[in-house]
Parts: sequence; structure tokens; C-alpha cells
Amino acid sequence: MNYPNIFKQGKIGKLTLKNRVVMPPMGTNLAGPEGEVTDQLIAYYEERAKGGTGLIIVEFTCIDYEYGKGFIRQLRLDDDRFIPGIHALANAVHNYGAKVFVQIHHAGRQSNSSLINGKQIVAPSNVACAAVGEEPRELTTAEVKELVNKFVQTAIRCKQAGIDGVEVHGAHGYLINQFLSPEANLRTDEYGGNFENRMRFLEEIIIGIKENCGKDYPVTVRLSVDEFIEGGIDLELGKDISRYLEKLGVDGLHISCGTYDSMDKVIESPLFEQGWRVYLAEEIKKEVNIPVITVGSIREPQFVEKLLSEGRADFVAIGRGLIADPEWVNKTMEGHEAEIRKCINCLHCIHSAMGNSHVLCSINARAGRELEFKELQHLPSGENRRVVIVGGGPGGMEAARVLSLKGYDVTLFEKNNKLGGQLHLVTDPIYRKKMTWHIDYLSNEMKRLNIDVRLNTEATVEEITAFNPYAVLLATGGRPMLPQVEGNDLGHVYTYEDVKLQEKVFTNSKVTVVGSGMICHGTTRRLAEAGNDVTFVEIPTKASKRIGAETRLRLLEKLKQVNVEIVTDHRLERILPNSIIVEDPLSGKHSEIESESIIVAMGVEAYNPLEETLREQMENVFVLGDAVGYSSLGEATRDGFEKAYFLESIVTHNREEEGSQTV
Repeated sequence: MNYPNIFKQGKIGKLTLKNRVVMPPMGTNLAGPEGEVTDQLIAYYEERAKGGTGLIIVEFTCIDYEYGKGFIRQLRLDDDRFIPGIHALANAVHNYGAKVFVQIHHAGRQSNSSLINGKQIVAPSNVACAAVGEEPRELTTAEVKELVNKFVQTAIRCKQAGIDGVEVHGAHGYLINQFLSPEANLRTDEYGGNFENRMRFLEEIIIGIKENCGKDYPVTVRLSVDEFIEGGIDLELGKDISRYLEKLGVDGLHISCGTYDSMDKVIESPLFEQGWRVYLAEEIKKEVNIPVITVGSIREPQFVEKLLSEGRADFVAIGRGLIADPEWVNKTMEGHEAEIRKCINCLHCIHSAMGNSHVLCSINARAGRELEFKELQHLPSGENRRVVIVGGGPGGMEAARVLSLKGYDVTLFEKNNKLGGQLHLVTDPIYRKKMTWHIDYLSNEMKRLNIDVRLNTEATVEEITAFNPYAVLLATGGRPMLPQVEGNDLGHVYTYEDVKLQEKVFTNSKVTVVGSGMICHGTTRRLAEAGNDVTFVEIPTKASKRIGAETRLRLLEKLKQVNVEIVTDHRLERILPNSIIVEDPLSGKHSEIESESIIVAMGVEAYNPLEETLREQMENVFVLGDAVGYSSLGEATRDGFEKAYFLESIVTHNREEEGSQTV
């Protein structure tokens, strides 16, 4: 398929972009401890530029590290000493014909005291953000004017560093958004009150940048044109703001929505349809004549081409999709759409970057680690090595993919009639579609790389050793975990697999589901929709820790809509023939829930029946993924990738260890 609109040149101001794909700013936690550019940060952006992206907007960059910090290791440009690092980043991106902006940012009331050395956070007014839970100090008029100058000075440094333009962050509930919003801005001076006064802070920033960097230096503004909070900016007000900014000389608008108090609209879970918020950009585009960038879980080239051809936006921002596959643009241009590793919205990148790590991806093990995994080490010319992999889940297929690219002959055994493993257990219709993208991608890679895949074949030790393989990778997965309580072996106790694989069909039955996590929620909803009387007892599991608070609430709300009775904050004590006993750990009170059937969805435990026997007969036997005890897609993918990438080193290390022990 041709994509004439995706690959048509576009302009933002007088700057020409080679295509219509934009990488939006996303926090990575790859900056140094003082907010400086690191080699790894450069490598991360360089990879996306190399992949064909037209415009890269570098993650939110702090203009005031004392009060404006919004992230643990947030990039900063509030001092001249940070210019060389930004300059090196710009050069790396420019080497591949991409253009680069920097998003300039102040967190305002969406910072917190722990980020700014215990100081009180600041805002237009002393109105707290509920999600943060800290009351801010109202900025003085003099401080507001100084912040205008700090935004302008940061933009000047961007230009000095060779950055092609700046994006002013006026969205997602941060400081500029707070000035724009009637919910957050209750000021009575020149920066609050009526519409014009609420616009004044951003207006002075725009005018200051244009005066100091030149009227032709591109400036875009990212806007939440609907905050989805009571009393905040709605779409009609968002239109007014957009028209006003066009008159000020802004060169483009990057249309988003939400704040920390409506975070599920800012960073979508798997339960959102592809491109669900494109309508916001479409409405703004009707109001202005400057370029409009749309964003929001956009993954498929056909979808991008269609919305551009329909004139719903001028540019399309693909965010997490470029974390999952930096080559999205090049693969689209070359007609290799089936090879695109599409983002599944699992939020692993968000949780990792907001935790103690940096940006990571559950389906792309190289994301954020580009310097560790530069190029695959190919086998010496003429050398053939056979590797056997047992298990066609995501970990096994990822290992097969990498080993094949390195030149190994790979045979993969899968006992079922299809590849994908536990990825098939996702039942939510919207999430299932996304998970099917990943199954299709990996399955296509098996065909493209001519990997010897043997379906409907449960590998035996004899079959494996007959290959005389260089190595064996066991990715035999896991099996549903049962709670270690009295009654777990009763005949009316089933697992989520029994439900999802329809080995047991439940209709008009009184059912209790015990567990947590995405699969658990999907199982519960499926049972309720089938007409059963369902109680959900939420028991914390490893899987539940990977679900954000906003997503969990959204999932619970979905269960309520199908009349599921929900019990949280209780412990499962025992299972009886016609009921279960749960305990409230705070009060110690026990309750009985009547049930005809109990469904357990508490995650998986390792299933690894071959390792012990194989190790008696051969060297180089490795276990990966759920078979080791991992329980997430991200862990399985990473383990499969790393064991394949470092296979020779691991083998050599093990032989040296054995040799030293022999001596």
C-alpha cells in the first residue's frame, strides 16, 4: 500500500519536515542525575531519527529546576552549561534528516515537594491538584514575570544549541495549563480572572520567544483542549485558546487532553480504542489555519494515512509506537507493515520510567538500552549452529527471532496449534485486538526468517537431543497458580484458563473469581456477560502491581457495569464445598461468600518439565520466561532477547566456570 499523505513534506512555520510523522515528547528518565544529556539519551533519540521519523520533540525539559521539576531525572536547560549536551543531541538527530524540537516545561502544582528538595510547590493559585495532594503556594506577580523570562531564556538556549524549534508545554495540567484553566487559576492580578488575563502568561512567553529567537523560529504549543475535569477547560474553551494562539503567531498546535486528575486520558491504557482522541484535533483544525498535530494511541499506518487524507490533522504524533518500534516510519515506507512491532498500550514504559528505572518496553527489549545492544553478533561465515527452543510464547519467539538474525538454525516446538502462548488469554475486545497485533508480528517474524516451527508437537528429550543442538532454550511457560489455602483441590475450583479456553462453560451459575490483574478482570467480565451471578474478590498478585491506579479504577467500573459484586481489601482464608471464607485484615472479621464455582486468577507458576533430564545429557540448557518464574510479557521478552543476544558469552562463561571447578 502507498502512503502519499504520510510521506508528503510538511511545514511548521517556515521549517520543512520530510514526512508527517512526529515523535511527541515522552519522559524517559534517561537524563543524568543533574538533568544533563547522557550518551544513552542521545542513542535513544538517534535510533528514532534513524528509523525515519520526520520531527522528534524531545521530552519535557525543565526551565526552572528549583521549583519546576516534574520528573526524577528530568532533562533541563535552565543554565548555559546544559547547551553542549542538547547540541550533541541535535546533531545526532540531524544526521538522519530529522528535525528536532525541545519541549520547554514547568510542572507547577504537579510537581511535589520530594522532587524539589522539600520546598512547597508553586502554582497560579493555592488550589491543589487532587492527584498530587499537596497545597501549592501562589506565585507572586513578580515571580510570574520571572518565569516568563525563564521560558524565553530556555528557548534562546535551544536555538543556540541547534534545535530547530520549541514546543511550549501548555497541556496535561502543568504550569501553563494551570494559568489557562478556570479551575486552577483564581488569581486577581493581571494573570487571572477573565480569559485574556488567563492567557497572558502564555502570551508573554510566546511574544518573548519570537522577539528573542526571531519571528521565523518555529514555536508550537501543546494544549489540553479538554481537561476532563469539572470546572476546567472544555473543548469550547480549548477552541477559544487555539484561535487566540494563532493570532499571537504560534506556528502549530499539538492537541492533547487531560491533567493528572484525569490521567487515564493523558496516557491511555489498553482499554482505549486506537486514535480515540483524534476528534479533538479535528475540531481544533476547523478553527485555525496553522498546522495541527494529533496524538493518542495511533499505531497502524493505514489509520494514519486515512486520518491525514481526510484532513483531520496535518501531522500525526506516534509516541509509544516509536518506543516499541523505532523503525515504524522506514518499515511503512518500504512496504514492510507486517514487520512493525506495534505498541499494545500495556503501560510498561510509563511504569518503568516513573519508577526507579528508565523507559523500558515490554515488547522491545532494546528501548532505553540502545547502547547495550548496538549490533547483533553474527556467527562466523560458513558456521552453522542449531538451537532448539521449546515453547512458542512471546519469550520463545523473541529468542528465536534474535538467534535467527544472528545466523543460527532454529527449530521451535509448540505443543498447541498456534503460536502466542498466554497472549491468547486476553479477552477484552479492545485489548485483545492490540495483543493480536503482537502475536501476528512475532508469528510473521517466524515465517519471514524461515524458522522451523513445529506446531502441535510436545517436544521430548529424545527429539531434542536428536538434533545434537548447540543450545536448548526452554520457554515452556507457566501454569495457573492456586492459592495455598484449605480447599484449593476441591472439584468446583477452576482456573482462568478453564474459562478462557472454554474447557468449562459457566451459565446461570453463582461464581466467585479470586485474584487480580488484567487477565483476572477479563475473566470476571466474561463470566458476568455470559449471564452468571459473579462476585469478584480482589487479591493482590504480581500481575496487579503492573496495573496503574487509574486503570484499576476503570477496570472495576467496567465490572460494576455488568453487575459484578466486588470485594476488595480482604484475604482468602479457605474454600468450602459451597462457599469461600474471606477475612478483613483490619478488623479480623470473617465473611462467607456462597459460590457454586470458584475461579482462580492469581497469575502463573513456572512449568519446566524438561530441564533436569536434558541437563543430564547435554550442556547449554537454558530456561527463560514464565518457566523461570517470570510472569509478565516484558520479563519474558527481555529474557528471550538477552539470552539470545548473549548466548555465546553465556556458553563461554559456563564452560570456564566448569573448567575452573574441575581444576
